[in-house]
Amino acid sequence: MTRALAIVRSAMFVLFLAVTVAPWAMVGLVYSIFVRGAPLYWYFAGWLSLSIRAARVICGVQWRVHGRENLPDAPVVLCPKHQSTWETFAFPMLMPRPLCYVFKRELLYIPFFGWAMARMDLIHIDRSKRTEAWSKVAAQGRKYMAQGNWVIMFPEGTRAPRGGQGSYKVGGTRLAIETGHPVVPIAVTSARCWPRKSFVLMPGFVDVSIGKPIDSTGRKADEMMKEVETWIEAEMRRLDPEAYAGR
Repeated sequence: MTRALAIVRSAMFVLFLAVTVAPWAMVGLVYSIFVRGAPLYWYFAGWLSLSIRAARVICGVQWRVHGRENLPDAPVVLCPKHQSTWETFAFPMLMPRPLCYVFKRELLYIPFFGWAMARMDLIHIDRSKRTEAWSKVAAQGRKYMAQGNWVIMFPEGTRAPRGGQGSYKVGGTRLAIETGHPVVPIAVTSARCWPRKSFVLMPGFVDVSIGKPIDSTGRKADEMMKEVETWIEAEMRRLDPEAYAGR
């Protein structure tokens, strides 16, 4: 596919998002007056699933999931590689439990999308207040995991470019140790099709590889996160070797 055609198709996809998000969110906001928790989560997750499927139909962005059998039937902290918007939208569709994202509170101000997030069982934090932010993550993470939700934290914090690597922070493993639940590392090659900070989508496959749960019992947050990082980065090089050629 030429870049010109990719731009046209991407523009159609963005138009699809713009046209569908407002009515879906408005219905959800009214729905949230009467229903909260998992039913509301799955309603809003329906729009994310629709969007990911639209990206497949319009732009040719497909996906393959490896290691689904590694997902336990119990609370976990998911720690995925973060390369693009794709995985943020896709994980609620791919995972069997409601996900409790930890995210910066500024996203709440996005019209419709952010308003919907404010009504869900998610954890929004003020990054400028680190101690207060961690206390909120620990308290709400424990609460939502007790309800059967999974917490998802991107250890790099922000999106890394294809073939790149951010600094892995210990928030996810710290929460796992605090709550006594395992961490599941996940490698994602989304930048192959949906580059960081870009809405020009290219056709191809996004590989999602789910690692085995890492027990948090008796562990230290930093050495546990080092194990997460080592697995993810090795798996990224296996899944997308051309992105790491010469590095």
